[in-house]
Amino acid sequence: MSTSAPPPGVAITDARLQEVAENVFAYIQPDGTWWINNTGFLVGRTGVVSVDACSTEARTRAYLDTIATVSDQPVRTLINTHHHGDHTFGNYLFRGATIVGHERIREEMLAFGPPRSAPFWQDVDWGDVELAPPFLTYTDQVSVWVDDVRCELRHVGTPAHTTNDSILWVPEQSVLFTGDLLFNGGTPFLLMGSIAGAIEAVEGLKQYPATTIVPGHGEVGGPEIIDPVLDYLRFVSDTAREAKAAGLSPLDAARQADLGRFADLLDAERIVGNLHRAYAELDGAERGARIDLAAALADMVTYNGGKPLTCYA
Repeated sequence: MSTSAPPPGVAITDARLQEVAENVFAYIQPDGTWWINNTGFLVGRTGVVSVDACSTEARTRAYLDTIATVSDQPVRTLINTHHHGDHTFGNYLFRGATIVGHERIREEMLAFGPPRSAPFWQDVDWGDVELAPPFLTYTDQVSVWVDDVRCELRHVGTPAHTTNDSILWVPEQSVLFTGDLLFNGGTPFLLMGSIAGAIEAVEGLKQYPATTIVPGHGEVGGPEIIDPVLDYLRFVSDTAREAKAAGLSPLDAARQADLGRFADLLDAERIVGNLHRAYAELDGAERGARIDLAAALADMVTYNGGKPLTCYA
């Protein structure tokens, strides 16, 4: 179980359903920090399409119960925007649904394995999670239909947040689900992706004339939530370049960095992991190349005062 009670507003029962367009819903889980994500779903006459699952059995069951308050139809399609467990560990509870995702999600999910907290996060009651990776995969893009509404599921074309990020664009309703390309009010996390790739992918979101954007974490917004993420990514890139030239380690660079306007974002310790990724790219690593994740996460714990990272999932 969690090592401490969550603060007000973070419990499973604090999740909120928001209809962002006709028959299109965002499921917002505050406070949107470690392992607490957003999902969403589209309702058709004969079935529901879900965008992502949740991290724990309890959170995913609560999400499914919420879907049932809107539609008595089953979830026929489950889309995974990327492989991270906060978006995929609950896949197995969508019995009978076709699970769809980029082809690299399968290998990354299986490589990571079942959920675990220690030693990097506070302990979490995950439930009886069974890995259920997508079994319908694509490389570039695929269309998903909800009745007569066409949705475009597209890989972003480069490692960014991960190696396998996709967005779901619903042009008829100008709604964009971005997965974890966007954190609204939280610190972006690029340890398993690419700093340069994320800048390119997030900049690319501007090509969509979206009036409503559902980020992977944080409140629903519009196009105005894109530039703050870009500003942070460029800050990481500039900090890494200057600190590496000065001979600083990623941890020391993070300790000396002035986060400025980014200091109030949730999970500030992610600056350390992001600098590990940026340093690897400065050393010539390809976007998304495997690096020592354990060493980076250990440095994040050190930056956090030696305490496991806060998690109320």
